[in-house]
Amino acid sequence: MPPSLPTNLSAGPSSSVMPLLPSGIKNVVGGETSNGQHSATAPVEIRSKNAASRRSGTLQVQQTGLSGRFWLAYVSNSMLMIAASLLYRYADFVTYLGGAELQLGWIVGIGMIGSMVMRLAQGTAIDRIGTRDIWLGSLALFVASLLGHLLIASADHPGIYVLHILYRTSLAGIFGASYTYVFRLLPTERMAEGVGTIGTAGFVGMIAGPLIGDLISGGKSAALGGVDGLQRWQLDRLFVVAALLGCAAFIAAWLTTRGDARPPRRKQLPLALLLKLYHPGPILLMGITMGVALGMPTTFLRTFAGELRIDRIAPFFGVYALVALVTRLATRRWSDRFGARPMILLGNGLMIAGVLCYLIVVREGQLILPATLTGAGHAILFPAVIAGGSITFPRRYRGLGTTLILAMMDLGILLGMPLIGGIVHYAREAKLPGYSTMFLSVAGLLTVTSLWFAWTSRPIEPRT
Repeated sequence: MPPSLPTNLSAGPSSSVMPLLPSGIKNVVGGETSNGQHSATAPVEIRSKNAASRRSGTLQVQQTGLSGRFWLAYVSNSMLMIAASLLYRYADFVTYLGGAELQLGWIVGIGMIGSMVMRLAQGTAIDRIGTRDIWLGSLALFVASLLGHLLIASADHPGIYVLHILYRTSLAGIFGASYTYVFRLLPTERMAEGVGTIGTAGFVGMIAGPLIGDLISGGKSAALGGVDGLQRWQLDRLFVVAALLGCAAFIAAWLTTRGDARPPRRKQLPLALLLKLYHPGPILLMGITMGVALGMPTTFLRTFAGELRIDRIAPFFGVYALVALVTRLATRRWSDRFGARPMILLGNGLMIAGVLCYLIVVREGQLILPATLTGAGHAILFPAVIAGGSITFPRRYRGLGTTLILAMMDLGILLGMPLIGGIVHYAREAKLPGYSTMFLSVAGLLTVTSLWFAWTSRPIEPRT
């Protein structure tokens, strides 16, 4: 057993917590230090004109439901996710500029450097600066990174890599600050409800964003080229509309955080010490492979569909999101009942089956099958990996555990997207079917890591 840690220090770095965590980890964020002070991840009371009304405001949230500030945060995150999902057509932009899967993979992979740096920095930054400044600053950076793409004229221009790093940095900052802010609004007994509710914003975006993208593109693909393909003004409109949605998200975030004060600075335990004592072991590799599996369709579905002369991608993501939402609701207590380890194996199994189903797709309607299986796999795998990685930390440090797993997911995208793009590119050079080779390779990777995890891991016991 690791040595006990002092309890008179505030909680470690908080982090972004992605949608729909299982109810069994409803205390991942929130708590109080032994000296009675709220930690950086403790729920906060609703601000009002005096202490008495502030206390009554807290009681009102507990008794009557989620607050108006919560729903403004929900609106902000919904606008953000719609904007981000518009960029599921980012591959069309790269293709129009003369790039292909190899360049696309490198652009997305290198962009994740920004996300990883932000995740590692944001915990202490939130404690030092506060959620409001990081949230609003990241949204401003999000809008600027989108509009900057209007100036890019070549897929080989260094600017496209810089802009994608800024884009991914902004997303990580927004998620980290917004989810920390939301969790601070929630009393402990409402945490599971709040997490499940705010998580649906991601699925709203995944449904609405590709639909809007298909409308803007007019059902065309950049792969067609010429007058039959997407034109530059249509691609520019994607970025402009996404930027306007980002501005709407900024306004909602500004309204919900009005009056927030910067938190007082508190001492923290060294990050290296916490990781040494409580690292989750084999589950870190599952976080990396999860990044590969979840990043693949959002990055490469557009180019895969274009090769098959399939112009619309909204039906795929619509089915994916709806299946994921229903599956998440149906399985929300399975982690409590069966544990994180079997849920990780089940979710990975569904992802493997879904990836293999891409091999039989030749027309749009057949995309429903991989969308269904990978959507269900996402709904089970993501919260199980997050839960399994966070509960190895004591409750007051579980925000750090969540950040660690999400950083591993980012690392999977950083390494996986260039790898996937390279497989497609070099398979074609070897006169092999590019996408079939890639799907088999990804399914093989997921299978090997699942077998390794099943062999080396043990049931995950939470720390208190």
